[in-house]
Amino acid sequence: MTRNPLANLDLSQLSNPQFLLARFQQIISSGLGAPLVLLLMLAMVVLPLPAFMLDALFTFNIALALVITLVSVYTKRPLDFAAFPTILLLVTLMRLALNIASTRVVLINGHEGGAAAGHVIEAFGEFVIGGNFAVGLIVFAILMIINFVVVTKGATRVSEVSARFTLDAMPGKQMAIDADLNAGVIDQDQARKRREEIIQEADFYGAMDGASKFVRGDAVAALMILFINLIGGFAIGMTQHGLDAGQAAETYALLTIGDGLVAQIPGLLLATASGIIVTRVSSEQDMSEAMGAQLFQHPKALFITAGIVGVMGLIPGMPNIAFLSLAALLAWLGKRIVDKANAPEAPVEEPAEMAADPRAAEPKELGWDDVKPVDRVSLEVGFNLIPMVDSKRGGELQSRIKGIRKKLSQDLGFLLPSVHVRDNLQLAGTGYQIMIKGVLAGIGTVMPDRELAINPGQAVGNLQGTKVKDPVFNMDATWITPDQRQQAHAFGYTVVDASTVIATHLNDILARHGHELLGHEEVQKLLDRAAEYMPKLVEDLVPDMLSRRTLVKVLQNLLIDGVPIRDLRTILEALAERAEPGIDSDTLTAAVRTALRRTIVESLAGGADELSVATLDPSLEQLLGNSVAAGGAEMPLEPGLAERLQAVLLELKAKRDMAGEAAVLLVPPPLWNYLARFVRRVVPGLKVISFDEIPDDRNIRIDNIVGSQLVKAA
Repeated sequence: MTRNPLANLDLSQLSNPQFLLARFQQIISSGLGAPLVLLLMLAMVVLPLPAFMLDALFTFNIALALVITLVSVYTKRPLDFAAFPTILLLVTLMRLALNIASTRVVLINGHEGGAAAGHVIEAFGEFVIGGNFAVGLIVFAILMIINFVVVTKGATRVSEVSARFTLDAMPGKQMAIDADLNAGVIDQDQARKRREEIIQEADFYGAMDGASKFVRGDAVAALMILFINLIGGFAIGMTQHGLDAGQAAETYALLTIGDGLVAQIPGLLLATASGIIVTRVSSEQDMSEAMGAQLFQHPKALFITAGIVGVMGLIPGMPNIAFLSLAALLAWLGKRIVDKANAPEAPVEEPAEMAADPRAAEPKELGWDDVKPVDRVSLEVGFNLIPMVDSKRGGELQSRIKGIRKKLSQDLGFLLPSVHVRDNLQLAGTGYQIMIKGVLAGIGTVMPDRELAINPGQAVGNLQGTKVKDPVFNMDATWITPDQRQQAHAFGYTVVDASTVIATHLNDILARHGHELLGHEEVQKLLDRAAEYMPKLVEDLVPDMLSRRTLVKVLQNLLIDGVPIRDLRTILEALAERAEPGIDSDTLTAAVRTALRRTIVESLAGGADELSVATLDPSLEQLLGNSVAAGGAEMPLEPGLAERLQAVLLELKAKRDMAGEAAVLLVPPPLWNYLARFVRRVVPGLKVISFDEIPDDRNIRIDNIVGSQLVKAA
């Protein structure tokens, strides 16, 4: 049950500021803050307020506007102040209610003098505008022009554009999140958090678009209230209180203008805060830090400005001291920035023991330690990409590689080896290459200071930049500058940075070469872990029923076709059922695939109710069966038939890729092994499964038959 913060209130503590602050925080956190504000606004509209309470409320209104403006200045991301649209609405309504309350007091008690409507209104009427209502009208008109024409109109336009571009960019941002998730850069929780942030961002800018209209309407309302109060006060002063025209105009004009200034200064602050929020770009710095870091990062601009200001200061008749002093200050700031940038780094001192021993420089005799083993996985980068792998310089590539290893290890079912990252001066400055067991497996080039906009096929519009092909999916892509990101999202492009490009490429290489990274050591580790929760099965199977070498081969066969080995219990149980002396690894692999049929089909169907497949024409199936029977271990195909079969299968895969579906060929069990090998070489990405691998409760849809025309041509 929520505790009532107003219960057990000790009236003797009302003079204690700390006690009042604690009670106020309790009221806000308990959920009573908003209802109390609404009740307060209703009271201001309905009930006549005394002058001292108007002073307190006007003071509170000004302080609240200052707090909101400063919070918007120190907010690093717009979403960190997601409650701003609601706060803006409530504060605007409260200020309008306060205008109604002050109007009532001014019109009823204004004839008694300036203090009748409160000291705050009197101070603004007397001190700020010097008691001159003509000056007050001019000052108020200028404030209205600044607020309505400049600040409010600009903030409203930025809100509209931001809301539109945010909604247009949502599909591209969603695809970027999916790309990072698939590359292992982020996990499921991080992806869910990013998707929530995208939704919150769209809701925020949509709400700001509407809230800006309230600020704009408030400026119009203030102008109308001013004229109503002037006309009403002039009429009431003459008809009800017997004032002459000049006295009535001066008395009520000063009070009305003071009232308008008291309300419009907080309104101008809130309009400014609204403009600051909608023009902010998410960063790790607040507005002051970002402006300081970006405004003074180019010393050349400071030196040129100092020269121009200095020349102006030398012109006769100009305020020479002011111009020359400012020129000197700008030149000094520019010199400080240059000196800081050119400051040498602290030298690394040589250890004393090395410096003292002259034999340390002599080459030592060669030994086996000088013969380094080949790295199982390595990433070599060019000179310009070194900052991307240096965490001390803000590089994120190392952490992303760890995320890739973690995700792929979970997906494949065994621990992938570490990725050795090193520089290679023989590569181009922006080039990189991925090595598997010392052999080149992938190569690419990135631009570290730019971002890659990938066209997933539905993007509209062209981007200015360097046209390339995505190294993983071979899609059209463009290297763009970071300030083009919003435009690219709006066009439907998927935008990733250079680190994500390398990480995604590495993820693809590791996934395709997972079978090469699984060896005897990894399999033994899997058996040791399995022995902890199924000791009898492991003890009976290896090595009594099945050699570890055969088990390694079976697991590698599964990984070659993209079948994970996470479900080790099912794999070992299937092997225990079929293992017998002299049985080959291909037969055991087929038995394990049958046991893992739910996993295989689920990965291909992607959650769909049915799986779309292509099958062989009976005549082609018979021809291939005869070839298998005659060929023994291999399937001898006539070269012309093999070439035509490859062309048909390539066309099938292209159609499925365009439709966004997995390309699957369903074949009889006797043909699976031979066709899988053939397809693996000539049509990468096409999955071959047998009839035995379809679960009984799974629906399939045959939408393509390969290929009677091939048999006739043969």
